[in-house]
Amino acid sequence: MPKPEHTRLAALAAAALLLPLGAGATDRVRCHVDYGGETRTIEATPVASALSVAPVEIGSFFRFRIVLQRTRGLPDDVRIETFADRDDGPVLIHQGRYTAPQRQGSRPGSGFTGHHAVYEPVRDGELQYWCEWKPSR
Repeated sequence: MPKPEHTRLAALAAAALLLPLGAGATDRVRCHVDYGGETRTIEATPVASALSVAPVEIGSFFRFRIVLQRTRGLPDDVRIETFADRDDGPVLIHQGRYTAPQRQGSRPGSGFTGHHAVYEPVRDGELQYWCEWKPSR
């Protein structure tokens, strides 16, 4: 019969082995953004409020924002927003809204969003993107 001290040590060791799997493991959205021949990868993790997510500068004309909003009891909400950076401030020119997929079941190169092209008519710019779901491991 094992001693209580050994049982506690074994339980602590087992918990320590599982800790790296749970700590920091979270669902993510990864978007591949192409502008001016340069492709960037932008990731988002769940947030409670969309207001806490700042847009990322893409070139000098575009701002790109991914919001992965988590609300208890509801499926995750994913919003992909593209803004034009105008002289009088950013203007929303494209928004895609999705329910986060429960698994990665999309085609390579198009993700769960499909391939999008966003045009900014004043400065004649084009931004292209597609996003994929990266579930926690």
